[in-house]
Amino acid sequence: MTDTPSANHFDVHAATWDADPVKQARALAVAEAMQTRVPLSPRMRALEYGCGTGLLSFALQAQLGNVALADSSDGMLAVLNEKIAANAITNMRATRLDLVTDALPDDRYDLIYTLMTLHHISDTDELLRSLYTLLASPGYLCVADLDAEDGSFHGPGFDGHNGFDRRALAAKAAAAGFRQVEFTTAFSMRKGDGAAQAEYPVFLMVAQK
Repeated sequence: MTDTPSANHFDVHAATWDADPVKQARALAVAEAMQTRVPLSPRMRALEYGCGTGLLSFALQAQLGNVALADSSDGMLAVLNEKIAANAITNMRATRLDLVTDALPDDRYDLIYTLMTLHHISDTDELLRSLYTLLASPGYLCVADLDAEDGSFHGPGFDGHNGFDRRALAAKAAAAGFRQVEFTTAFSMRKGDGAAQAEYPVFLMVAQK
């Protein structure tokens, strides 16, 4: 969700994105993990970065105040806006934003979260620094993404990260200024059949400012 090829991929798949039960289950599992580790409140201003169709935010919105949902895919944002309108939700707002190329917005947030976004972004150090700037103090950052894997999750041609080593990512978060960085396993996905089937855990990193 950071460059043109990726944006086009997400644009193409936006209309059917929510039809995948794994994506639905993953978002609910991450929401539940966040609820047990972050003191969510209707007073919180929140930002979901790389929101896609907003599955995670829809699972959290009743417990939050104003929620900004940012993505660089026009297709995803179109589906998201349709869902917000169809459900008459008043505390969610979709916005087009790519922190790799766009200037940082002036808004500041009490909670920032991402789901399966970080591994698409080349310069994770720069993104973590940007998210630190966008976070109010005190505030929480929640990053849900793949544990380090052998490249088989996306397959040949993928130019992002093959997941993340938790210790290395914690060091990057600390270098960006975050404190009390903690990890838990929030979900696990399976791909392939029979002996070729592989498991891909999804971690939740919670850090504070």
